[in-house]
Order: sequence, then structure tokens, then C-alpha cells
Amino acid sequence: MEKTVLYQFLIEVPRAAAIWSVLLVLAFGVLTVLVARPEPSGPVEQPADPDAAGAAIEQADLHRYAGEVAVAAAGAAQNADRRRAAWRVAQAELDRAWAAYDEAESAARRLAGVTGLPTPRTPRTPAEYAARERWLRRAAMAAHWRGDLTARQLSDVLARRPGWDPRRHPAEQEVVLARVVRDNRLAAYRSAAERERDLWRAAELAGEAARALSAEAYAAAERLRPDLLPAPGRAAVRRSGPVLRWRPARLG
Repeated sequence: MEKTVLYQFLIEVPRAAAIWSVLLVLAFGVLTVLVARPEPSGPVEQPADPDAAGAAIEQADLHRYAGEVAVAAAGAAQNADRRRAAWRVAQAELDRAWAAYDEAESAARRLAGVTGLPTPRTPRTPAEYAARERWLRRAAMAAHWRGDLTARQLSDVLARRPGWDPRRHPAEQEVVLARVVRDNRLAAYRSAAERERDLWRAAELAGEAARALSAEAYAAAERLRPDLLPAPGRAAVRRSGPVLRWRPARLG
């Protein structure tokens, strides 16, 4: 069930975002046509009527404001697109972090299930202890290169600091190492969840700003040329559906 919901979510979100972006592009195209007006090439004759002069100045101010808000709305739409793209990347990273943690948790749980079995008997000789230490060093270095152990943790292993006993049998060392890897991946997942949540909030704010500026751009165009603005253009500033849907992280 969770996979089905996730699949539908991943299909619907890009589709809604794409529709919203296309509508905004069309809307800004209409605004550009409406607002753009060639400047007179010759000297402008000043009207003798003061009321007419005032109306001309007011019309010029409206024209300038409509152009400015249209440019601002276009920039806000581009910013919203960038924010949504960043959020989608963070969401994919979060899914990968969860899969990595889930894998490590399964491995640690599987190894924990065999800890009750007797440890294989081996001769307690200097050669045996040296072999055990070599095994731990190789396993720790491999985990570090995979990104599962930090440089500090690898240093702790090599320095035989508390928690890392090279005299243990490799079966016991493997259990300890698996738990550390699991804990590290859990921390990475929680960090990815926090980043994804922050980017979702930023994308939501950017989307709201873009929609507000788009509405204001249409309002300015209506005040400028109410008889030429097509009424269906208003649909571009309304939500065609949820632009972003955020899901809570799997762990608190």
C-alpha cells in the first residue's frame, strides 16, 4: 500500500507542477503583450485640459507599475521552480537514506540473532590475535570508504579506543561494526529528513509568493486595459491542484 501511494505521489506532483508552470508561462506571455506598448517617437503634445493631463500621468504610472509587477511575477515563478526542483532532489536523497538505513538495520538485526550462538573456538595465540586485528582493520577501512564510518570512528578503531577490542573474534566484531553502521545511517537519514522538510517549506513559500505576484500582475493589467484582458486568464493564478505534497519522515 505504501509503495502504491508513493508511486501515485511521485506521478501526480511533477504533473501538477508542470501544469502550473505552463499556465504561468502563458499568463506572463499575455501580460507582456498587454503591458508592452511602443513609446511615441516624436514629442508628446501636452493636453490643454488639466484633467486629461492628470489622466495621462495616471495611465503612464499604471503602465510602468504593470510592467514592473509582471517582471517580478516572472522572476518569482522561476524562483518557485528552482525551489521545487531542489525539494524534489532532497526528497530523492531522503528515500535513498531511508533505504540505506533499512538495509543496515536489517543486517544488524540479523547479526544480533546469532549472538547467542557459541563463539567459534580458535587457538589463543599471538598469531590469532594479530589475525583478528587485521580483520577488524580491513572491515573498518572498507566501511569508511563506503561512507559508513566517519574518519573519527576509523581512528578509534585503529587506536584501539574503548568500544573497539581487536582481541574479539571476528564474529563479535562484525556485530559491533554493524550496529555502528546502522546508527550512522540513522543519523544520516534524520539529517536528510530535516533538509527535505526545510526545502519543502521554502518551496511552499516561494510558490505562495509566485501566485500572489501573478495575481497582482493580472490585477495591474486589468486596471491598465480592462477591455483587452481575456477573462480566462484569471484561471492561471488559481491553484490547479496541490503543487507540493509533503510527507512526514518515517522516524521521529
